[in-house]
Amino acid sequence: MQRSQIYKRLYKDYSKKYLNKILIAAFFSILVAASTSSIAWLLDPAIKKLFVEKDQSLIFLIPLMIVVAFATKGLSLYFAKATMIGVGEEVKKRLQFDMTKSLIIADTETIDKKHSGTFISNLTYDVTHITNLLSHALLTLFKDSLTLIGLLFVMFIQNWQLALISIIMIPLAGLSAKTLGKRVGKVTTEAQEKSGFLTTYLVELFKNHKLIKIFQKENYENSRANLHLEQLKDKNKKIQVVFVRMSPIMETLTGIMIAFLIFYSGKLMSKNELDINNFFSFLAAMMLAYQPVRSLSTLNMVLNQGISAAC
Repeated sequence: MQRSQIYKRLYKDYSKKYLNKILIAAFFSILVAASTSSIAWLLDPAIKKLFVEKDQSLIFLIPLMIVVAFATKGLSLYFAKATMIGVGEEVKKRLQFDMTKSLIIADTETIDKKHSGTFISNLTYDVTHITNLLSHALLTLFKDSLTLIGLLFVMFIQNWQLALISIIMIPLAGLSAKTLGKRVGKVTTEAQEKSGFLTTYLVELFKNHKLIKIFQKENYENSRANLHLEQLKDKNKKIQVVFVRMSPIMETLTGIMIAFLIFYSGKLMSKNELDINNFFSFLAAMMLAYQPVRSLSTLNMVLNQGISAAC
């Protein structure tokens, strides 16, 4: 099944029912984006009026506005996440119920073909990834896309030349994420298989525990259990390692960007083409943009996990 078909099926069967709550989360995501952007923008008048011009008329107003911006960001982020957590758990319950219902009404031949351990693994391991796709990934897409757009707007207001240089980081991060995302999808599929094997083994262990005692096969079963757990551990470890590979890539890209911006800004300031307040406001916007760029770059990996589980 193609990725677009999987998205449509998940939306039609599960997400559509909670569209009103998703829109509420989207509204709070807009508030997060607006407040985050305002934090960076407020540094411009703060530095210009309070530190450069030594104007005391805004000594109380600007700090108060910064506090309000941070508080709005924090509360909006809380309500957005809390709303999507609720949606995620509702979707998870519906997925698990539909899977259990299909098992109950299935004919005997179908049941015999699918081991109970595989079904239990689908019900737990796979559903968790699908829920993560529908809740966490969706919120990240809303929140961080809007935040990044808002911060880029502030950056272009302060200095369009520096902004053009900065956005080079976005496609570079996206290219890295695309490559790593394919790897995550492949390893997740392998981990699903190992999880199914482990659950199947545990079900058989419970059924045959008396025989194990009678024939004194404890050491043999210990070895089998260790093998299944070791294989699943290796696959889950690979998934986590692939995820953290984005950290050195993003840190290096950010370091290069900041170094080049400081160099180029110094040139502009020497020509009186850039004020210190514009630079600090721009730098704050760029540093705040680091988190949404990082989140969006790992989003492709989360999507690949969810798609692999939904196949």
